[in-house]
Amino acid sequence: MIIFVGRSNVGKSTLIHRLTGKEVRRGKRPGVTRKPVEVNWRGKKVVDMPGFGFMSGVPRRVQEKVKDEIVRFIEENADEIELAILVLDGKAAPQIIERWENRNEIPIDVEFYGFLQELGIPTIVAVNKMDKIKNLRRTLVFLAEKLGIPPLNVDSLLIPVSAKFGTNLERLKSRINEELNSSKNLKNNVSDGLLNPLQ
Repeated sequence: MIIFVGRSNVGKSTLIHRLTGKEVRRGKRPGVTRKPVEVNWRGKKVVDMPGFGFMSGVPRRVQEKVKDEIVRFIEENADEIELAILVLDGKAAPQIIERWENRNEIPIDVEFYGFLQELGIPTIVAVNKMDKIKNLRRTLVFLAEKLGIPPLNVDSLLIPVSAKFGTNLERLKSRINEELNSSKNLKNNVSDGLLNPLQ
């Protein structure tokens, strides 16, 4: 199982569609999707998780319930999850992280990345909307530092993309394949051949 997680309105569904060619059911506005949406693709279950964090027009208690359900789903399925793709809005994420830190709170994106690491789930960070980022390198280094990713791993764990325009998706596909194959060998210790590559 591959899960796509991230805040509301960061482009998870669009990215899944670009990568797989599968249409993912989407709400008409951010925060409408409340349950995981699954697509079967090349023998893999790809799960588009509801967005977490602020949702315009959605009561805070509902937002917290959605977050709790996401956490529960991941905890209950951790053994089946081969890879998580944490999708960030590359333009907005640095500002949001700094705003949370200024309130002496742990930014939800940072907390979520740490949660995935605690469960031992391999995670790639797809930094979406790269077409809107003025200084891409500085943004990647900033995000890596906040997430606790060592400088040497910036280029392998943070992949800038534009789901809207399809930019840099081949690199993301390549990294996904690498992680799936290595996690299959490490996590499951199963030698039943290579996974179907993403094409």
